[in-house]
Amino acid sequence: MLKKYTVQNISWIDLEKPTLEEIKSLMTRYNLHPLVADELLLPTFKPKVDLYTNFVYVVLHFPAFKHSEDNSGIDNHEIDFIIGQDFIISARYQNIDSLQRISKIFEVETILNTEQKGIPHAGFVFYHIALQLYNILANEVDYMEDLQEEIEKNIFDGREKTMVREISKVNRNLLDFKQSISHHSEVLASLETAGKTLFGEDFAHYLKNISDKYHKISHNVATSQENLRELRETNNSLLTTTQNETMKVFTILAFVTFPLSLLASIFGMNTVFTPVLGIRNDFWWIIGGMLAATSLMFSFFKYKKWF
Repeated sequence: MLKKYTVQNISWIDLEKPTLEEIKSLMTRYNLHPLVADELLLPTFKPKVDLYTNFVYVVLHFPAFKHSEDNSGIDNHEIDFIIGQDFIISARYQNIDSLQRISKIFEVETILNTEQKGIPHAGFVFYHIALQLYNILANEVDYMEDLQEEIEKNIFDGREKTMVREISKVNRNLLDFKQSISHHSEVLASLETAGKTLFGEDFAHYLKNISDKYHKISHNVATSQENLRELRETNNSLLTTTQNETMKVFTILAFVTFPLSLLASIFGMNTVFTPVLGIRNDFWWIIGGMLAATSLMFSFFKYKKWF
């Protein structure tokens, strides 16, 4: 599906699941290299930047969290950009809500403030699109930070066991997120060089802003991972403490019941003569002995400050 937006002399062609006919049409209209046209047909799993005579070809992958009840992972969205002097082509292979939101902004011309000044070339359109995409990534990182705050609250509210799984989910999402944007640094660095060649030195400042935005997001992801590790250690410590307390109770109960079992076994032996047995109120004497032994054990534990 092809959509075209035009502001002043700049055209943005947005392709979703491009067909062969659409690519052939664009290849003829914008003098695209056959190698680029071929790559637009199918996803490219490796990000890259290629500089051609009249355009720059950029492939980037953007993570998108699945905001479902079970917070189950992320999707990896590929966007191909072909940036010329008076046109920019974006190609994607699945529905990407962020690009749809950006296209609406582009249509009303608020993204570029075109009422006040013109657009020198399509590189500025890419600049604003890229900034919006990275702003969306920043919002996703903020969302993960909010989840960590909720996890922290639940940990200290006594829900350590439940949080083990939640921490693992968030950790997986952060790992997938980091992996998805791991090559952006090299791609953006290459894009700065290619952008200066095609659009001039003045445009390098704008490309540097995009790189700075990416590095800030990457730093926030690393910080979130470090915070999550601290939360995991805290949660594990609380779980260990709870388990130790439980084992302590069972150990005390085992020691308390030991003399009771011992006395019961002694008086249950089939012998010719057993002390106490046969005298008046022998049952209550045995029960009293057991209670005395239990009290003695509890007193010993309290003296040792074991509970």
